[in-house]
Amino acid sequence: MHEHCHANEQSHHSREESLALLTYMIDHNSHHAEELHQLAHSIEGDAAALIHDAIVDFNLANEKLTEALQILKEE
Repeated sequence: MHEHCHANEQSHHSREESLALLTYMIDHNSHHAEELHQLAHSIEGDAAALIHDAIVDFNLANEKLTEALQILKEE
């Protein structure tokens, strides 16, 4: 486990900061999805199914973040 720090949540980010943050978040979310996958395989039933659904959501979010990152890189 790790802690999250959100000190400057409402500050404006430069283009470089935005690129770096998106890149970090995509990797970060992928890591969490892997952890959730392992968790889902350690339990059974409805909870495991819901975790698998959440992993799909994580992956969909990462696809959108990746697309946003690509757009920013091309601007």
